[in-house]
Amino acid sequence: MSDLRTVNHPVVDPDDIGYNTSNNPSFEQILEARMTRRGLLRGSFALMAASVLGAGLAGCGNDDNTAVAANDTGATGANGLTLSFNPVAKGVADALVVPAGYTATVLMATGDPINNATSAYSNVGTDDAASFVSRVGDHHDGMHYFGLNAAGTAIESNNATKGVLCSNHEVAEDLGFVHEAGPTEYGDKSTVARPTTEIDKEVALHGVTIVEVAKSGTTYQINRGSALNRRITAATDMEITGPARGTMMVTAYSTAGTNTRGTINNCGNGYTPWGTYLTCEENWAGYFHRREADTARTAKEVAAFKRYGMSNATSGRYNWSRPGATDGTDLYSRWNAGVTGASAAADFRNVGNTFGWIVEIDPVNATSTPKKRTALGRFAHEGAWPAKPVVGKPVVFYMGDDSRNEYIYKFVSTALWSASDANAGVAAGDKYMDSGKLYAAKFNADGTGTWELLSMSNSKVATYAAYAFADESDVVVNARIAGDAVGATKMDRPEWGAVNPVNGEVYMTLTNNVSSSGRGSTAVPLDAANPRYYADTKGTATNRGNVNGHIIRWKEAGGDHAATTFNWDIYLFGAQSDADANVNLSGLTAENDFSSPDGLWFSYATPGLLWVQTDDGYYTDVTNCMMLAALPGTVNDGAETTVTNAGVPSGQTAVKTRVGKKTSSTVLRRFLVGPKDCEITGIAETPDGKAIFVNIQHPGENSTSVTDPTQFTSHWPKGGSARPQSATVVITRNDGGKVAV
Repeated sequence: MSDLRTVNHPVVDPDDIGYNTSNNPSFEQILEARMTRRGLLRGSFALMAASVLGAGLAGCGNDDNTAVAANDTGATGANGLTLSFNPVAKGVADALVVPAGYTATVLMATGDPINNATSAYSNVGTDDAASFVSRVGDHHDGMHYFGLNAAGTAIESNNATKGVLCSNHEVAEDLGFVHEAGPTEYGDKSTVARPTTEIDKEVALHGVTIVEVAKSGTTYQINRGSALNRRITAATDMEITGPARGTMMVTAYSTAGTNTRGTINNCGNGYTPWGTYLTCEENWAGYFHRREADTARTAKEVAAFKRYGMSNATSGRYNWSRPGATDGTDLYSRWNAGVTGASAAADFRNVGNTFGWIVEIDPVNATSTPKKRTALGRFAHEGAWPAKPVVGKPVVFYMGDDSRNEYIYKFVSTALWSASDANAGVAAGDKYMDSGKLYAAKFNADGTGTWELLSMSNSKVATYAAYAFADESDVVVNARIAGDAVGATKMDRPEWGAVNPVNGEVYMTLTNNVSSSGRGSTAVPLDAANPRYYADTKGTATNRGNVNGHIIRWKEAGGDHAATTFNWDIYLFGAQSDADANVNLSGLTAENDFSSPDGLWFSYATPGLLWVQTDDGYYTDVTNCMMLAALPGTVNDGAETTVTNAGVPSGQTAVKTRVGKKTSSTVLRRFLVGPKDCEITGIAETPDGKAIFVNIQHPGENSTSVTDPTQFTSHWPKGGSARPQSATVVITRNDGGKVAV
C-alpha cells in the first residue's frame, strides 16, 4: 500500500508505523560469536507512437530513441528465456509508458458500471450512492484471471479468450474524487457527523470486483451482461471458518460468532489450486471508532489492541461510525469497536477480531458467501501465495504481514492434496484451509532459517509471559503476538510473495524500513536478512534506514514446502544506479534501478519469468513507480557479503549477509512506468501469456483539490482536465506474441 497523505484529510498509513514492541533480538546478535544486516526527468523519456489513449498510455523506446523490434532476440537469461523488449526509461510524465511494440488499453476504471443497468460513470462525483454496488471499486490492487468454459459456468484453466477477472480494491481515495466537492471532514480525530451517502459510496468502493472478460480483437473487454459480475464490498456478509469461528468473533451482527459484515483494505491477493480467489485484509485496524478508556477492557484486550494498532482515541480512518442519519440498523454502528452494550452479543467490541483475514471467494458462483479462513492467522495480510500442489502432500501458502518490523508466515494444511480437488471450488477450501499449521519465519545469520510453529503445542507460545494465550483460537486471532513469542525475525515490511514454478523457490518483497520505524536502533538492530542502513536524500529531505527495500528468497529443505527449515539469500536490493556500492549491492543500472519493491508475481505461461512492481515515495523526484521483468537465478548463486553501514543509531557498521548474483539488463529490465503519483500493483495473465492485466492505483494522490483541475497532479487515464482514476489495463504485444519474452 502507498504512503497516503492528503491536505484536508490527513491519514497515517499503518505501513509506516511499527507496532512490534517485542524484544525479539536480531539474529546478528544471536549469532554474533559465529558471524562477528520513495521533479525532474533524468535521462531521455522517448515516446514512441505504439499506442496513445487520452493523456496517459504510450509505447516507449530506449534511452537513445532507437525502437526495438518485438522479436528482438536480446540476450539469453536464466531458464533459457530471453527478454525481448527494450528497457523503458525512467520518467515523471503523467503517462503509462510501455515498450515499443506493445499496446496498453484501459479495461475498467473506478466507477465504471459492471452491468448494463447502471449508467456510465460521470467522474465528477454526482453519481448516485446506491449505484456504487454495481460499479468498479477504487484503488485497484491484487487480481487474478480464471479461464472459463464456453458456457461461462465453470473454470477452464487453459482458456485465454474468456475468463473471469477478480480485482481487489484497497481503499476509497482519501482526497474524495468520488464526491462532488470532496468529502466532509473525517479522520482519526474527527467528531463531525458524515452524510450517509458519502459513507455508502466509500464502503462500496472497498472489496473486490468480479467481472467476466473476453478477448475482443487484440485486447479484452468486460461482458457487462454476465451473471458472474458482482461486487464484494465492506458491507457483504462473510462466513467465519476455522479455529476462531464462534469464539472471539461474537458481535451483535452474529451472536454465534459465525459471520461478519464486509471486507476492507483488500491489498494483495492469492488463488487456490481448487479454483477460488483469495482477497487479503491488510491495514484494517485503522477503520474502527474506539474512544474508551483502556480500563473498560481486559489487560489482554489492551495488549492485543496495541499490538495491532487499534487506538483508544480514534474515530477511524473514515469516521464511518458517525453518520448524520441512520436507518436504525447496524450498518454504521458496526464500525464502533467500543464497549457500548451489556455483552459482546449486544455491541461490536469484538468487531476488530473479525477483520485481518484471508477471504476466500468463488469466482463462478455469484450467490456464494465469501469465507474468512481464520486458520491462516490474523495480521496485516498482503496476500497468500500457494506453492504448486503435490499429490499426497499438504497444500502450502506463504504470507507477508505488511508493516515495518513484522513477520513472514506460512500455512501448511492438515489435508493432503488430491488431484480430484482441482477446480472443485469453495468446498475444497473447507477441506484444505480450515485446519493446518501456521508458522512464522526466523532468518539466521548463517543463511539458514527455521519455521516456528504458532500453536499451543509449542511451549514458547503456551508459556509466553507477555500474553497468556487461552487456546488455538487466541493464537490465530493474535498471530502477531504468537510470532513475538517464538522469536520470529522482524522484517522490513514483508509484502508480496511468489513461488518460482521452475524450482519451487520462494520470493518476498521487503518494501522498505526507515529509522523512524526503529530499524537500526538497539530495539530493531540490523541483521543478516535486513542488513542495510544508509542516508538517501530526496529534495531537501533525508531518509535513513533501508530506504529502497529489497527482495529476499528461500529454498525449503529437500524442496519440500512443508519443511520446517530452509536456506535463504537476498535476491535484489533496491537502489539508485548511482548509489554507493554498499547501497547498490545488486549492481543496478539506469535500465533497471528501482525503489520500494511491492508487487511480485511469477508467470505460469512463461515459467521462470518474474514481475516486480514498485510502490515508492523515495525516488519519485526521478521516476514514477514502475514494473520490471526479471529472469532470476537460484538461491545462493551469489556470495557472502559484508555490508558496511554508516551512522547506524545502534552503532552497527559491518553486517554479513548473502547477496544473490549481481544483475544486468539481460535478466532485469524496466517494462513499464506509470503516471504521476501512482502505485503499480497487481498483475494477472491469460493462460497463453499473450496478455497481462496490470493495476494502476491512485494516480494523482498528491492532488490538493477535487474541484480545481489545475490542482490535480494527474489526469490519467482520461486526460484533459479529468479527475484521475485508478484502473486496470490490458497490455498486449502488437505482433500477438507472448509478453516480455
